[in-house]
Amino acid sequence: MRILSCEVWPVELTLEEPFVIAYSTMERAVNYFLRIDTDAGISGFGCSAFDEEVTGENERTVGTALREIAVPLLIGEDPLSYASILERLHHQIPDQPTAMASVDMALLDIVGKKAGLPLYKLLGGARHAIKSSITIGIQPVDAVVSKAVMWTDRGYRALKIKCGISVEEDIEKLHKVRERVGREVEIYVDANQGYDIQSALRFIRAVDSLGIEFIEQPCDKRKPDAFSVLRERSGGTVPLMADEAILGPEDVLHLIKAGGADLYNIKLAKTGGIWRARQLDAVAAAAGSATMVGCMDEAGLGIAAALHMALSSTNVRYADLDGHVEFIDDPSYDAVRIKDGFVYPNESPGLGFSFP
Repeated sequence: MRILSCEVWPVELTLEEPFVIAYSTMERAVNYFLRIDTDAGISGFGCSAFDEEVTGENERTVGTALREIAVPLLIGEDPLSYASILERLHHQIPDQPTAMASVDMALLDIVGKKAGLPLYKLLGGARHAIKSSITIGIQPVDAVVSKAVMWTDRGYRALKIKCGISVEEDIEKLHKVRERVGREVEIYVDANQGYDIQSALRFIRAVDSLGIEFIEQPCDKRKPDAFSVLRERSGGTVPLMADEAILGPEDVLHLIKAGGADLYNIKLAKTGGIWRARQLDAVAAAAGSATMVGCMDEAGLGIAAALHMALSSTNVRYADLDGHVEFIDDPSYDAVRIKDGFVYPNESPGLGFSFP
């Protein structure tokens, strides 16, 4: 099998309402889609959504990396030799993991289609669905509580609450959400680097009684020892998850040397796709730490790829696969199915979605 041609195109996706986190406000997002056609009549599809704060990429760099570096490398190659292709591509664009993720997804989509299996089964098939959180951006306290009630009424049993701007308001928000949704709903907290050490400690101590599952990236990603400092000073009562501080498996090793986090958030746009995401997951597992598979503001196709990775590993404990839920114009929205807060793949071969 050989790759005959590739097509790259950006799609601007619009959110139902602005989404606010500690370091940005977003109303729309650009996803780059990739189609790889082979001489066997099999086509693979991938997509990726950049976050410049996290990886340093933007719309221009992703498009350039795909069109000028990835596509010329792909033409004429055997897509079933994906590990070799991705290794060479990683060496050529080591600082463009989001662009690389599109290629990774499309190649593995071809592999799954060639095998006649959904990708998650080909990669290990640890489960057939996974519970996902639904994310609530930074809003006034009453609005966040209303959103929490709305999503739990729709069947979600895990809420991810964005924090990191006002610690006092965040504390009030978490207490009121817990009061309204009860103890059966899991609550995750994501500060997106918004706290300093003292603010993070204040927050942890104030919400300790609420049964929070974890706090994600409480402090600046450039301070890898913040996790161990917080763990020591807080008594380790609330698990700490690394997100922006880690991109690939190498970063997990670096963080472990600085004391390590309790949990690690895998996003395909950070790692460069499923291939390196599985390496990151293996490093975390070797250190005795579980992972979460998360997402950027991604179209359904990107969510599908992340889902297949999550379903393939027994070390993945959490999922935050809601990046497409509030887009109003996603051409790949149906690449996954959500029922009662659980995300299911389409059981057709590969990633389970194809464009005509």
